[in-house]
Order: sequence, then structure tokens, then C-alpha cells
Amino acid sequence: MYDILIKGGHVVDGSGGPGFLADVALAEGRIAAIGPQLSGPARRIVDAAGLVVAPGFIDPHTHFDVQLLWDGAAKPALEHGITSIVPGNCSLSLAPLRAGDRAAVVGMFQQIEEMPPEAFTEAFDWTWEDFPGYRAALEKTLAINVAPLVGHSVIRLWVMGPEATQRPASPSEITAMGDLLRQCLEAGAVGLSTSFVDVDENGRPVPSRYAAFDELDGLCAVLGEFGRMLQIVPEFYDIDITIARIDQLADLSLKHGIPTTLSPVFDSLATPQNAPRTLARIAEQVARGARVWPQMQTRPIDISFSLLRPSLFFARLPRWVRVLRLPLAERLAALTDPDTVDKLVADAGPDGGLRYMGDLTVRGGDRAPAAWVGRTLADIAAGRGEAPARALIGLSLEHGLDVAFLAANRGHDDTARIGPMLANPQVHIGASDGGAHLASFATYGDTGYLFSEFVRRSGALTLEAAVRKITADTADIWGLKDRGRLREGFAADVVVFDPDTIGRGEERPVFDMPGDGMRYVRDAVGIDTVVVNGQIAWSQGAYTDAAAGAICALN
Repeated sequence: MYDILIKGGHVVDGSGGPGFLADVALAEGRIAAIGPQLSGPARRIVDAAGLVVAPGFIDPHTHFDVQLLWDGAAKPALEHGITSIVPGNCSLSLAPLRAGDRAAVVGMFQQIEEMPPEAFTEAFDWTWEDFPGYRAALEKTLAINVAPLVGHSVIRLWVMGPEATQRPASPSEITAMGDLLRQCLEAGAVGLSTSFVDVDENGRPVPSRYAAFDELDGLCAVLGEFGRMLQIVPEFYDIDITIARIDQLADLSLKHGIPTTLSPVFDSLATPQNAPRTLARIAEQVARGARVWPQMQTRPIDISFSLLRPSLFFARLPRWVRVLRLPLAERLAALTDPDTVDKLVADAGPDGGLRYMGDLTVRGGDRAPAAWVGRTLADIAAGRGEAPARALIGLSLEHGLDVAFLAANRGHDDTARIGPMLANPQVHIGASDGGAHLASFATYGDTGYLFSEFVRRSGALTLEAAVRKITADTADIWGLKDRGRLREGFAADVVVFDPDTIGRGEERPVFDMPGDGMRYVRDAVGIDTVVVNGQIAWSQGAYTDAAAGAICALN
């Protein structure tokens, strides 16, 4: 008897080949049969007439490390068709991590990924230090599949202690890091992540940035023993350094026989040559035989923020970041100090922030006057006779800082440019940042936007090519065993969706975070059913009680 029989759908199996009309039968967590008009009893039948039946989507760049400990479904990933995720990016993971180093790593997560402190203190108990212990904690309630990376910064902290943020490692310390990495890989880690740009809560470089090349080379030698991934965040703000990092990744890939990936690659009309130069250099290195995969988002970013907390919006304005990280009383004092405000306004640009902040719109907030909502900061500032940056500060102070602003459609300015890049066989769709920047922007909508914008509207990709990009290609790049394809014997990860309506839904705030924290989510559109390891996890607008997720087996 089949557990689930998906009837009459348009099967797009992940191979990239033409779709076809067929039934898909699932049994014992596996795909049991695919064919026209399958017969035999089934415990549950899913009517897929007029819908696409595809492998579950795979998201290779998330920060669900901590959320998974209280939310095994990694909401809202499942409802967007995601059945497998890769957390542990950007040099950060929650293991291996000694108890004495927890506060430092939590501070990094707060700074880099904008996660509230309550996420680490109110929702779970720390019961582990090593990677196998963290894996065991995750496996208790998973409703989604997980392929975890281990962070370079935490490996350095484990081996070097406080000196991890002071100096390069010695040869013996590099050996110890390699031994520790090997233990993590043996326990199921899919690879190593590192960062060349991130800073901690005090503005200091994260530990991975103190590593000399011989350290990274030594760790890649261990990755080579397993054929596992190296993920990096390069100096994306400087195209020449990014090109140098691509060359470095290619050399490491060729020397150690490993796949490598870098993210983000973001296209902007302000720097129109950066993304094309990046892809051109990668093409040269791929021609040499290197495995270097650039990750691109499909969607522009909408950033919401208020001055109640730090925000990614101010990442390029260090003085603003420092002020917004102050305790509330000190922050209010700084924002009312004329000299400090003058400096903040000057930092926003020679035009007082008109170019950088003028197109911000007032989103709301408990104390924001309703008449402001939807108006641009440039318009409001002109009415006040102030520069936009000064008006932003003044408006916020006048209403207890509880005024939310929206920076819409930042980056990925021209979808006509993005479509051909996404269609490039060497481009890896990823960098969703799911689970991070919770109060700044809704990190999901990538999959829906891929189909609505680049399949239906522009035709830059066929339906089959788009499905392959986020299923089989991703599984192959990361070495996820038996996933990414609808094939008999493979894991029964399946998404059923409407090709005519799947899209990027509305962004809205929810209050399900520990400590009543607010986060933004983006509603799913056009997703009918999501199956994880043979159990229905999402169906017609609602989560089920299924908890069939697993740590991904690796090739």
C-alpha cells in the first residue's frame, strides 16, 4: 500500500527534461513509483490535476541554526516549498562551542544576522558543546531536512580561545582545527563556512578573518578527505578583492578536489560591472576545472527598520551602527546631542541623505501618525525644511523611536539583467538568509519570485530549468544524497504548486519569536502541498504535525 498517491500532476522531475503527466506514489519515506494512472491502494490521495509536481526545493544559504531548536519547521521555509536547508553560513554555527564562548558567538549572531538575544536565552536549553551534541538536539523535532555547515569562527574559538581574535594560528593549532573539523564532518556537517567581511557586536573582525592562508589551506585539506563544501563571504564591496577571492577559491578547489561557493553576488545599477565581472572570472576558473559556485538571490530586498534597534540598512554607516547599538538611554542621549546628529547627517551623504534615504517610506509603527504612512522621507523632510537624515532622526525621537521605515527594492535593480544571470549554468540560486535579519526584512519569497518573475513574466528560464536550479543542481553541488529529483528510490521530498499563481506574497509582521519578538515573513502563494520524507508537512495553507525532517545524508 502506498502512503501517499499524488494523482494527475504535471511532473517536473528536476532533471531539466520536459515535464510529463503522471502519478507519483510515495511509501516508507521514498518515491515508490512514477507513471501514468498508477493503481493500488493509498492511505492518502493528493489531487494534483492542473498543478506541477516537483522535487522539494533546497535552500543553500540560511541561518536557521538557532530557530530550528524551537521551530523544527524553520517557518516560513516549508510553506514556500523548501524541504531542505543549509544553515551554518558566514563562519557561524552553534557547534562546536564551549560554554564559555557562547556569549561571544551569540553577540556575533546578533550583529551579523540581527537576531534578538531572547532567541538564544528563552526558547531552549544548551545541552551540547560538540557537533554531535548539536545534531542530536536538532534531530528531536525536525520537520524539514537540514544539511549543516560548521563555522570557521567557532572552530578557531574552540582551539585558540580569546587569541582567535588576535593573531594567525600556529601549525599545531591548525592541526587541531583540522582534527576538530574532521570530527564535525564525520558527524554529518556538509562543509565549512568562513567570512572575510563580518564583524562582532563590538565592531571587531570575526575570528575567521584572522586566519592566514595556510590555515584555510589546511582546513580545505580536511574538506578534501570528504569532498565537502567550502562556503565564503568575500569582500563583495570591492570587486577587485572579490576577483582575487574567486582565484583563491579556484586554487583551493583544484588542489583539494572540493566544491566551493561564495555569496552574495548582487547586481546593482550603481556598480553595473561587478556582477558581470564576477561571473566572467568564475567562467574562466571553471574552464580550468575548478568548482566555484556563485550564489545569487532572485529577489530584490525590502528592508524595514526603526531606530529602536540596529539594522542592516545602516551597514555602510559605521557611526549609525555604533549609535544604534547603544543601550536605549545612551542611544536617546546620542540622538539628541547636536554634535552627534550633525555627524550622523554628514555620514549619510553630502546631500544630507537625500540619495541614500530619500526614497524611504514610512511603514508604520505603534506611534507613527497614520497620515505619514506611505509618504517618502524626502517629501516629509522637504515639508520640515530638513535634510532627510535629520528628519529621520527627528521623526523617530518625536514618537519614541517607534516609527518604521521601509527601504524597498534595494539591489537587483533591473530584472532584465538578472534573468540571464540566473539562467547561467554556473549560477547557484541561494543566499536567502532565511532565519536572519528577522526584524529587517522577509527573507523568503525567493522561490516564488523565481517562477513569477523569471519563468512566467520574462521567460528567462523555462519551468523545467527553474525547478532544476533549486532541486537537482543544488543537491548535486552540495552532495545531498537521494534528494533533488523525483526518481524511484529517492527521498520523498515533493512540492505540489500552481505554475500560474506561484509567486512572492505580501510581507507581514508576526510575533512568534521568543520574548514576543517581532519578525517579518512573506506569505507563500501558489504552494498546494509540501511533503518531507514521505509525510505531508504543509497542505493548502496550513502546517501539519508531521516531524519527518532529517539531517541530510551525503554522497
